[in-house]
Amino acid sequence: MDPLCYLSLLIFLPTLGAIILFGFPSKAVDAMRVFTAAITGVVFLMTLQLWLGGSFNPVLGTIQPVQEGVSVPWIASWNIHYRLGYDGLSLPLVVLTGFVSFLSAIASWSIQKLHKGYFILFLLLVTGMLGVFLALDFFLFYVFWEVMLLPMYFLIGVWGGPRREYAAIKFFLYTLVGSVLMLVAMLMLYFASGREFSLIGLAQQAAAGKFSSFEQTVAFILLFIGFAIKVPCVPVHTWLPDAHVEAPTPISMILAGVLLKMGGYGILRIAFPLCPLGAYYSSYALVAIGVVSIIYGAFAALAQTDFKRLVAYSSVSHMGYVTLGIGVWKLSEAHGIDFWLQGVSGAMFQMIAHGVSSTGMFFMVGVIYDRVHHRDLNQFGGLMGRMPLYSGLAAGIFFAGLGLPGLCGFIGEVAVVISTWNYDPLLAIIAASGVVLTAGYILWTMQRVYLGASYKGPHSEEIDHMPFTAREAFVGFTLLIAAIYLGVYPSVVFDVMDATLKGSLETLEKAVATVGK
Repeated sequence: MDPLCYLSLLIFLPTLGAIILFGFPSKAVDAMRVFTAAITGVVFLMTLQLWLGGSFNPVLGTIQPVQEGVSVPWIASWNIHYRLGYDGLSLPLVVLTGFVSFLSAIASWSIQKLHKGYFILFLLLVTGMLGVFLALDFFLFYVFWEVMLLPMYFLIGVWGGPRREYAAIKFFLYTLVGSVLMLVAMLMLYFASGREFSLIGLAQQAAAGKFSSFEQTVAFILLFIGFAIKVPCVPVHTWLPDAHVEAPTPISMILAGVLLKMGGYGILRIAFPLCPLGAYYSSYALVAIGVVSIIYGAFAALAQTDFKRLVAYSSVSHMGYVTLGIGVWKLSEAHGIDFWLQGVSGAMFQMIAHGVSSTGMFFMVGVIYDRVHHRDLNQFGGLMGRMPLYSGLAAGIFFAGLGLPGLCGFIGEVAVVISTWNYDPLLAIIAASGVVLTAGYILWTMQRVYLGASYKGPHSEEIDHMPFTAREAFVGFTLLIAAIYLGVYPSVVFDVMDATLKGSLETLEKAVATVGK
């Protein structure tokens, strides 16, 4: 199949599925569930085909399937193209999107109302996420970025918890502010470049010194704030705990597993290549923000009594390692590019690992919430005796989030901390202390929820009436296997992205070589 057609089918197959769902009878709930799971399953297989089917060559380190992606004119008078492509930076995130979307669709069996509307919006959200990772035109990227906003707003605002309207509006406003800042930066670069929207073309002009230092600095700040909201970085993180707490379980899985990664991806795909001077000038600020996010998120998680809010703040902490790893950039230092490459590689791996572990943690919280209808950590206890299979899976997934060696959460954090030592030993020590704090709140949570006296809290009888189902076990085992596989064999990710990241960072180094130390 023509590459442009294949990538377009991958992006818009969920939209086609959403259109077909309109024809389903409203009472055919099981059929809609199976159909949505089948669509996302096909999407996941198509993403694996990109990775394993021989069409991607990781050694090249360039945009594929051809040098600058595949494109057709879209709005010719504005020089806007429908341009798609992938490389070692985007492909792992595309596969992660397919994987998490498939499992979230299976987890959506727990949705109890307005099923047709839910599944239609769910599939539209998948289209937006895939489009963001595959778009190579800034305008097209922005369109897909905005496409995600409305489905997520309604999925939280209609199917969420008691304070769903507040959480949905807060999510909408924060994301909208970030989008406006991104739009301003996009227009700045568009007119400064001579009406160019291609991300490849803009990056080439930036590397050639087309944009002034002032333009790059201003544009980078605007872009970084827009993407930092999505990461989320402190202090623009406050929408996340509310959105997670009120969102239904499968939407929390997607929010943590995929949407947060779009912030880190945007920084690496757009902010750094298009504004290398601004990125270099701001590197210490990025490192500081990353360290603050790690420690603040961990302490905030320690203070929580709501199970889901604790996991939400853990995401703030874990995604802080992503910002930290991206920012450890020293120019003209001995082996500086090697340590920065290690930091960015660790940040990318951390995004994939967190996409697996956080998806699992939110799913495990949702499983028990469906039975006891509360998330108060102080009212739990002894679930290991009542639900041994569920508790064993939950322990494995939470240990992956903790960063236990042999599981996925360990590799990225260690790589980031080691690279930070070359940048600033004090900040590296502070960042490493986040690992200890993470162990504190994860182990304390497991002690309160799964160990101790048998659970006798509200709706205790529901645990016996609603045993751990085969569907739930499938989702849990799949996530745990993925966490173990990535922890034991991290090269499956590193081998795909190494050439791309090395080439990108070397280009950025050359672009700012005249700046000096």
